[in-house]
Amino acid sequence: MEIPKIVRVDARAVNVPLEYPVRTSVGIVDTAPLVLIDLHTNSGVVGRSYVFTYTPLALAATREMVRSLGTVLEGRAAAPAELDRLFASRLRLLGRTGIVIMACAGLDMALWDALAVHAGMPLVSFLGGAARPVIAYDSHSMDGIEVGTARAGKAAAAGYKAIKTKIGYATLDEDLHVLKALRRSVGPKVQIMVDYNQGLSVPEATWRIHVLEAEDVGWVEEPTVQEDLRGHAQIRSTSRLPIQMGENWCGPEEMQRALEAGACDLAMPDIMKIGGVTGWLKAAALAQVHNIPMSSHIFPEFSAHVLPLTPTAHFLERMDLAGPILGRKLDYVDGFAVTSDAPGAGIDWDESAIARYAS
Repeated sequence: MEIPKIVRVDARAVNVPLEYPVRTSVGIVDTAPLVLIDLHTNSGVVGRSYVFTYTPLALAATREMVRSLGTVLEGRAAAPAELDRLFASRLRLLGRTGIVIMACAGLDMALWDALAVHAGMPLVSFLGGAARPVIAYDSHSMDGIEVGTARAGKAAAAGYKAIKTKIGYATLDEDLHVLKALRRSVGPKVQIMVDYNQGLSVPEATWRIHVLEAEDVGWVEEPTVQEDLRGHAQIRSTSRLPIQMGENWCGPEEMQRALEAGACDLAMPDIMKIGGVTGWLKAAALAQVHNIPMSSHIFPEFSAHVLPLTPTAHFLERMDLAGPILGRKLDYVDGFAVTSDAPGAGIDWDESAIARYAS
């Protein structure tokens, strides 16, 4: 198969409303600011992906970074490994963190999508894997009792075997009150994972997690600031509950440092921050070497294609950030993400919605 060449990269910004604002112990995300990427090739194929900037304040800068890096790719073969090396060289002094790695990863995902579409194969098959349903958990936020129990009950009724809720309320009693209400809502067979979103000090996290051990919690995610690997390792050393982290690792190198520090029992890279599909494959190899279960963070459309390739695959996170602007959504059946046989990652834009939410 002849490798197509990149003709140009288009990037557009949208700010999409969320059905449920993402409430955490450290702030609220009430919209999904996204940069949509269209990578055009000389074969007529367009590779598509998107990146999530967390705050509308970063939308314009991220869009311009994608456009700027896109000009570097013009005329080059759509070869992700070569272009990963190119970006590593060009950006060595600046570093690939923040919006830089997000832009690079978005382009990498679009490259892989274009190659799979060019081959006429679903991305998972093009990468050498076999499509299969991937177990998912329904990801909720700091919803309180009324909204939290309603969402939990709806997820259990839809067949999800696990949900995640964000905690870190003002008091431990409030954390426990919410967890007990969710347990009553979903029953004994649905796992409940919790996420502190980096909101606690090490001593506070150690104390709260000790109490949570009686509440049948599946994992405790980012109990303290993610850069504090020693703190996470200290928390982990006293906890009988699995410690989860990874959504904020910028590149496989940060993942490697965390695993070597013994900071977590479970890994959850974000395909955007870890470096796109190329970065994910490196992360999956690290997880295999360390024998650590690896889940995905957001981006379910791509995650459903790369988790089947991941030797220690655990859970896919269902959080529908891009759904309102997609022409075709990822299917979920009885709590499993199910990819279609469409070529690539299955990303297709709803242009009328994009025009409505353009930013």
